[in-house]
Amino acid sequence: MQGQPKLPRGNRRDCQMHAIYLDNNATTPVDPRVAAVVSRFLTDEFGNAGSRTHEWGAAAAKAVEEARRHVASVLAARPDEVVFTSGATESNNLAILGLAEYGRSNGRTHMITTAVEHKAVLEPIEHLAKHHGFDETVLPVDERGWPTPDVLADALRPDTLLVSTMHVNNETGVELPLEDYAAVLQEHSAWWHVDAAQGFGKVLAPLRNERIDLMSISAHKIYGPKGVGALVTRRRGYNRAPLQPLMFGGGQERGLRPGTQAVHLIAGLGEAARLAESELDERSRINAAYRTDVLDGLAPLHPDINGDPARVVPHVLNVSLPGIDAEAAMVATRDLVAVSNGSACTSSSYEPSHVLVAMGLSEDRTAGALRISWNHTTPPVDWHAFSERLAGFRQ
Repeated sequence: MQGQPKLPRGNRRDCQMHAIYLDNNATTPVDPRVAAVVSRFLTDEFGNAGSRTHEWGAAAAKAVEEARRHVASVLAARPDEVVFTSGATESNNLAILGLAEYGRSNGRTHMITTAVEHKAVLEPIEHLAKHHGFDETVLPVDERGWPTPDVLADALRPDTLLVSTMHVNNETGVELPLEDYAAVLQEHSAWWHVDAAQGFGKVLAPLRNERIDLMSISAHKIYGPKGVGALVTRRRGYNRAPLQPLMFGGGQERGLRPGTQAVHLIAGLGEAARLAESELDERSRINAAYRTDVLDGLAPLHPDINGDPARVVPHVLNVSLPGIDAEAAMVATRDLVAVSNGSACTSSSYEPSHVLVAMGLSEDRTAGALRISWNHTTPPVDWHAFSERLAGFRQ
């Protein structure tokens, strides 16, 4: 592919001996520039951000606030609206479970989500419904993979406390129509949470919509370190969502996430966010060109694309290869490519993808689905060898 950049130093792999990594929706390689920042705050500038009486603590506190500004910039939010967490899963739980006490005390115990959400959203809402008297509505999707705005509008009730929708689906890469949902929610008082783990730093405009109250992000989806993320708690007028902490024992992060701040990880997230915003256009261009190569390479296998082709982000493709089982395909080509057949959080269960099942796809198509996800540094794949090898597996 023309214009393909070299892999950053430290991530290069010998293509003759190793598979090409195509599972970036699970996690991305750490950018060497981010790794350098993380290393600096692990070794040279190792202070505790809560120790403000000396230069080590002051440097750490400055790094945390600088990272807060970088994350906020990507989302057109205020720095004081950024609460650092261990990642999007914790942020999702804090957004959902953190509203429960307020909801119970005000008689608002109805929550809405979608059938294609990550388990880190579905399970906390299910927990509240099973054990704490909440009522949940799960919005259905069609074969395109996203709920229509009308379905959301019909589900809203006077006692709806929270609407939780993802931005980009982690399995299909389908971008949900957040602008349309914002229009539906404009006159409703429900708090709106968006799981932005897969779209943060990759698609800007929808996440900058001021109607979104809460957003969850993870560093390791944008070439940052694992173990750090944020919950953005945007003000609506003068009010924030009335969250209660899930843990206690300190005043860090506005009292919502107590504990010593992991300065090295937070600084890494900040640098990754800064780079994502500054390099957005070039990364998107390279990813779109790579997508063309993937589709051309798979053409001999006549793939079925899963999810609305008009709404899929440039760096993801979910395909079913007719007559070829996904597990067999991954085993047969594991020396060529590293792909997955669903979410990394549930891939060990060997259950059909709840996302593809919700879309109404046939059992054969679901069983044959592969998720292919790349990044702006991914080397070319020998798709001819890939297709030739799998052609012999057709049932």
